[in-house]
Amino acid sequence: MYSARTKDIEVAVEPYYLEEQSDPDDSRYVWGYRIVISNHSSRSVKLVQRYWHITDENGLVDEVEGLGVVGEQPHLKPGDSYEYSSGCPLDTPSGMMFGHYQMETDDGETMIVNIPAFSLDSPGHLRILN
Repeated sequence: MYSARTKDIEVAVEPYYLEEQSDPDDSRYVWGYRIVISNHSSRSVKLVQRYWHITDENGLVDEVEGLGVVGEQPHLKPGDSYEYSSGCPLDTPSGMMFGHYQMETDDGETMIVNIPAFSLDSPGHLRILN
């Protein structure tokens, strides 16, 4: 599991390969990821927007932005956690993702909360680092 903490908001990510949705013969590789967002601060926050930076094994970058996550804009009171799952297809057997959430406090302050970088690796794929 990967995690990052920004202004007492923790984001933990657990990626997993979805073999049943992947088809290596057709260059289709799919991962799911589970995210838990925990509010360790003394203020309530609302997740307003998301941004993802996705890079495949060949260095091709895809940037994704949008409102909320999985159709929701969760509101987390102090001590609350919010969990969701989503997925990412790639044309290569490995890649990586990172990003951030734009959050807003009840008094209107906006903040950027980091999503940690995490790797997407197919089982049995040999990865060579230079």
